[in-house]
Amino acid sequence: AKTANSRHRPIGMGVMGLQNALYKKGLSFASDAAVEFNDEFMEAIAYYAYNASSDLAAENGTYSSYKGSKWDRGILPQDTVDALEDERGVKIDVPRGAKMDWTHLREKIAEHGMRNSNVLAIAPTATISNIMGTTPCIEPNYKNLYVKSNLSGDFIVLNRQLVNDLKKEGLWNQDMLDQLKYFDGELTDIEDIPDHLKEKHKTVFGVGYDAIIDAAARRQKWIDQSQSVNLFLAEPDMKTLSHMYRRAWHTGLKTTYYLRTLQASNIEKSTINVKKEVRGKAGEKPQYTAAEKQACSIDAMINGGECEACQ
Repeated sequence: AKTANSRHRPIGMGVMGLQNALYKKGLSFASDAAVEFNDEFMEAIAYYAYNASSDLAAENGTYSSYKGSKWDRGILPQDTVDALEDERGVKIDVPRGAKMDWTHLREKIAEHGMRNSNVLAIAPTATISNIMGTTPCIEPNYKNLYVKSNLSGDFIVLNRQLVNDLKKEGLWNQDMLDQLKYFDGELTDIEDIPDHLKEKHKTVFGVGYDAIIDAAARRQKWIDQSQSVNLFLAEPDMKTLSHMYRRAWHTGLKTTYYLRTLQASNIEKSTINVKKEVRGKAGEKPQYTAAEKQACSIDAMINGGECEACQ
């Protein structure tokens, strides 16, 4: 591994907090404007990341296996969409336009090369996003109110953006909090909440897989590696699953990650229902059901933690 890393110098810079960014822009995750925003911000991140790697190459030289690489041949990630169409034999349904000055960057890479063989890869950030106080990677908000449990204890996770929006509407009070608890953080059946806030604060199962896939496709064309794209389906069936994965294929996604269903998510240890009584006393090791132990990776869940791949 040390030899390969020294030879190719790969890195994998990612993204977290997309949902928070959409909240601040006042956009619903499921909107066309949100899909466009994914295209724009990922292009900017890619442009400056590749530019920085080329700057490092100018200072320190290219990675040793650079000769003959796609970078060396002047092929950037967005150039591979057409090649992917030929390989898959289907039309890749994603816009090809760009807003940054890629001609200048191509010339720079041709002159100086790249310091890193790989630069971008969006990984899951289930734990570190909590530490940073933001939403995980590129996902919609899981719930507006839930309890997260790990070895450090149980933590109530409340959507602060929703609270701020409710305060602006003069709707934040004890009664509203009680309704959020009763409906497990879902807004659909809370009559006092206006429709525009219900749309803005849709959670993962309300957003729909089309929006998640379309946003991922817009990002993918700028990324030289891939993304951890979790998909969410409340009640999966073969027809819907087929349509979902065909859409991912036809929009040019390289990979998807987990498929989350409502049933599995309800027993997942990291998202215990807020109405559920906390088990055990202080200092006592909690006991888990067989279903809870199988909800994530084997070793992690047996110990009450989370899979390392989801950090």
